[in-house]
Amino acid sequence: MYICTSFFKAKFMISYWVIFIAFMILSLIVSQTLKVKFEKYSKEPLSSGLTGREIAEKMLRENGINDVQVISTKGHLTDHYNPKTKTVNLSESVYNSNSVAAAAVAAHECGHAVQHAEAYKWLTFRSTMVPMVQFGSRWSQWILLAGLLIWGLSQFATIGSVVLIVGVVLFALSTLFAFVTLPVEYNASARALAWLDVTGITHGTEQKHAQDALRWAARTYVVAALSSLATLLYYIMIILGRRN
Repeated sequence: MYICTSFFKAKFMISYWVIFIAFMILSLIVSQTLKVKFEKYSKEPLSSGLTGREIAEKMLRENGINDVQVISTKGHLTDHYNPKTKTVNLSESVYNSNSVAAAAVAAHECGHAVQHAEAYKWLTFRSTMVPMVQFGSRWSQWILLAGLLIWGLSQFATIGSVVLIVGVVLFALSTLFAFVTLPVEYNASARALAWLDVTGITHGTEQKHAQDALRWAARTYVVAALSSLATLLYYIMIILGRRN
């Protein structure tokens, strides 16, 4: 029985590392493809000639949002919507550019602003999780390490088990957060693409390329969520394995 259990533990460990390496490779492929796509579409000018800033301001205005400011931020692919300050932060390459990539990114970030204004349920749920996830991200790894060390001392095995479970729960919050992020991101992209199409800011090939760029951006979140889930399952199996 012991030999059988040890065999399955070893088999699981090998399987985990295969999956872990696979996700690393997949993440690199998706990230590199996203970079190539954005570089390509950043060189494709919009027929409308509108810049990222102008597109963002237009989308906000047409959705009846007058209390959100569009500002420029440093860095590359640092674009984001900040619900606390009510600002759509566009990287310099998006803010001043009139490319297809800039249009897609600007509209996507404004999609988040529209979600916020409409109290989109997944965004609201995600926002309530932020404080807990920030705490969990900061401490879960340390708590898991402490649990493993304490568990190694036979006289404190029970305490170590409790500490490990706490660490796993905190990490599980990050995994849940990663999956909750998916509908938020996909919905923002759907809003962006629909608005760009209806307004005629992008059409034909431009619309297809904007869609392609946002799809690859969304895939980075999918890979991150699945990778987090694989790691969570690994920690759970460690606990189950030690109990056996």
